[in-house]
Amino acid sequence: MAAVGTYTDNPGGKTSNIQKEVNEVVGIMQTNIDKVMERGEKLDTLQNKTDDLQQSSMQFKRGASRVRKEMWWKDMKVKIIIGCVLLLIILAIVIPLVTSSGPAAAPATQVQ
Repeated sequence: MAAVGTYTDNPGGKTSNIQKEVNEVVGIMQTNIDKVMERGEKLDTLQNKTDDLQQSSMQFKRGASRVRKEMWWKDMKVKIIIGCVLLLIILAIVIPLVTSSGPAAAPATQVQ
């Protein structure tokens, strides 16, 4: 409404007021464009970080799988070794009993 009062008071002032408003709008638009550009750059940076994080997670997954397999094999080796040791202990106990019980079962008679 101030523009109407200015127009009646000073006919040449209307043009300068409109030019000022246009300059203000242009300034606001430039600020908005700068903000949009900054936002775009931030989105690009965020996308790059997301890609890096995804690659890192894939490497971590592969490494975790490799470690899991290594630990499984290590555990299996320990179980096999324990089984072999137990088998040897059982054989060490059973074989002497079997071989000594054969002749001891039938007493030898001595001829005089």
